[in-house]
Amino acid sequence: MGRRFIGAAVMAGLMLLGGGATAQVTVSTSTDPTAGIAMRLSGLMGADHAALSTLRPDRLRHIGAPFVGRDRTSRTSRRGRDTRVWTASQLDRMSRPRRGREWQCMTEALYFEARGEGIEGQYAVAEVILNRVDATNYPSSICDVVNQGTGRINACQFSYTCDGIPERVTDNRSWNRMGQIARIMMDGAPRDITRDATHYHTTAVNPHWASVYPMTTQVGVHRFYRQQY
Repeated sequence: MGRRFIGAAVMAGLMLLGGGATAQVTVSTSTDPTAGIAMRLSGLMGADHAALSTLRPDRLRHIGAPFVGRDRTSRTSRRGRDTRVWTASQLDRMSRPRRGREWQCMTEALYFEARGEGIEGQYAVAEVILNRVDATNYPSSICDVVNQGTGRINACQFSYTCDGIPERVTDNRSWNRMGQIARIMMDGAPRDITRDATHYHTTAVNPHWASVYPMTTQVGVHRFYRQQY
C-alpha cells in the first residue's frame, strides 16, 4: 500500500487515541468497487490503533505533536559553504578546534554513538542532533538535546546516557576526530545527508517509532527517520 494510505491510517489512529476526534469507516461490499481498498485501509487503521495503544501517554503526546521547525526557512538555507573533511588523515592534521560546553556535548555524543561508523555516518549523527536543536519539539541547545531524559530508563534520547555503562574516553584519536566533526557541523556545514532526520537507530534494534516515522536514509549501520507529527 502506498505511503499516502499509510500516513492517513497512522493519523487516524492517533486521532482515535488522542480523543480529539472520532473517525468512522463504513464499508459496503455490494456496490462500491473500491470496497476492497477501504477494507484494507480499515484493517490498517485498526492495526495502527492497537500498536499505538501500547505506548505510554507521554510518548503518545510526543508522537502526536505536530513537527514544527524552530527555523522555518528552506532547507537550502542550511547548505552553506561545505567545510566538511572526509578523510581521517585530514581530520588528524587539523588544528585544535574551538571548544566550549556545547562542543563538549556534541563531541561526547559523536564519540559514544558513532565513533565506530564511517565519517559520513558521524556527520549524519551530528545532523540529527542539530536538527533537533532547530525543532520546537526538542530542547534548544545541543547539551539539552543530548541529555534529554538522561538517567531515566527507556526515556533517554541517546542510549549512551542511560545504558548503565560508564562513559570513559579511551581512544584519544577518535575523540579528536569527533571533536573536529563537531566543530565543523556547529560552524554551519551543510546538513544534506539525512534529509532532515530527527531520529536514528542501529540495524540491531527495532524501536516502536520506526514503524511510525518515514525512514529517510541508511548510513552504515544507522537508519535515519524524520518526525512528521
